[in-house]
Amino acid sequence: MLSALAALYLGGILNPTSSLRHFPIAIVNEDAGPAGGQITSRLVSGLDKNKFDVRLLSRGEAWHQLDTARIYGAVVIPPNFSSRVRDLPQNLMRPGHAERPVITIVTNPRAGTLGSSIAGQTLGAALHALNTLAGQRLSQQITQHTGGAPQSGALSLVMGSPIQINTEVHNPLPDGTGNGLSAFYYSLLLLLAGFTGSIVVSTLVDSMLGYIPAEFGPVYRFAAQVNISRFRTLLIKWALTVVQAALTSAVYIAIAKGLGMPIYNGWALWLYGVFAISAVGITSTSLIAVLGSIGLLASLLVFVILGLPSAGATIPLEATPSLFGWLATFEPMHQVFLGARALLYLGGRADAGLSQALTMTAIGLVIGLLLGSVVTWIYDRRGYHRIPDTTAHPRTGDSATRETLTGQT
Repeated sequence: MLSALAALYLGGILNPTSSLRHFPIAIVNEDAGPAGGQITSRLVSGLDKNKFDVRLLSRGEAWHQLDTARIYGAVVIPPNFSSRVRDLPQNLMRPGHAERPVITIVTNPRAGTLGSSIAGQTLGAALHALNTLAGQRLSQQITQHTGGAPQSGALSLVMGSPIQINTEVHNPLPDGTGNGLSAFYYSLLLLLAGFTGSIVVSTLVDSMLGYIPAEFGPVYRFAAQVNISRFRTLLIKWALTVVQAALTSAVYIAIAKGLGMPIYNGWALWLYGVFAISAVGITSTSLIAVLGSIGLLASLLVFVILGLPSAGATIPLEATPSLFGWLATFEPMHQVFLGARALLYLGGRADAGLSQALTMTAIGLVIGLLLGSVVTWIYDRRGYHRIPDTTAHPRTGDSATRETLTGQT
C-alpha cells in the first residue's frame, strides 16, 4: 500500500511541464487594429493545442474566470496596441522618448501557485519569441529609412525589444496563506480529521463495548461485553464522529486565526469543515464496520493513497498524468480542496468550486451511510453477531472445560 502511495505521489509531481494537457489560459484582445489580431493568431497557433486550452475571451469573461480559478493566466492586448505599433518607427526617429506598445501577462496565484507560474513562464516565452520577430522587422524598417546609418545604443535597445511586456498578479494573495498552500494544508487537515477520527472512534467504542481490549500503558483489560447489534454500534460511532467533527473544525479555525491565517468566511468555513470531516469519518467508519480490519487499508487507499496525488492543489491536475484527472472526478481529497480554496481564497463563490465540493461530498456521505447501514443490517439479519450465541451450539471437550475453569476462577 505504501509502495502504491510512493509510486502515485511521485509519479504525479516529478514532471509537471512534460505532463501538461489542456492547461487553461486566455487571450484578451481589446485592440481593434490588425496588430492585435496578428499577435493573437500567432499565440494561438504557436501553443500546442494538446497541452494548452487557449481561450479567446473578453476582459469581463477573463476576469470572471480568473476570479473563479478556471484559468491560470491571461495575455491582455490593450486597445491602443495597433496605433502604437504603427507609430513606433516614426517616433523612434524623433528626439525624445518613444512609447512602446504594451502587452500585459496576468497570472492567477489563487488558482494555484505552480499553475500561475507555469502560465506566466509559458506566455512570457511565447511573447518573447514574437517580440524578437517584431524587433527584426522594426530593424529592417529603420535601416531602410536611414540608409543603413549606425544607430544609437538606445535605439538599438528598443529595436531589440519593441514590445513592452508587463507582468501583473491578479488579486494577489495576502500574507498568512503560505504562498498559496494554506488551502491545500487546511483541506488535508479536514480529511485527516475524518480518516484518523474514524479509527479513534471505532477503537474507543469497541473497547468500551467489550469487543477489543483497552490498553493504557501496562494496563490491559476487557470491558464487559454489551449485547448490541452491529447496526446500533455503527449508529453510535456515526454520532460520535459528528461530535468530533464539530469540535475539530472549531479548533482548526481557532488555531488558524491564532497563527495569522486570513479567514473571511469563518462560520461558513466551520460548517464546511464539520460537513467534510463528518462525510469522510462516516464513510471510513462504514468501511471498517463492513470489512473489519481490512477496512482501515481500504480507507487509507481511498482517502490518502489515491487522494493526495489527485488533489490538484500543489500540482495542477492539467500538469499531471491523465490518471489523476480521472481520479479527481470522484476522489474526496480533491472535492474537499475545492471547497476549502473557494472559502479561503475565492470569496466563497459557489461557481468557484464550492458547489461542486458540496455536491460530491454529499454524494460520498450518502454512499457511506447506505453502505454501512445496509451491510450491517444484513450482518445482523444473518446472525453474524459480534457476541457468539453460546446456546445454539453447546461446547464439548477441552474448550468447554477451559470455559468452566475460567468461570470458576
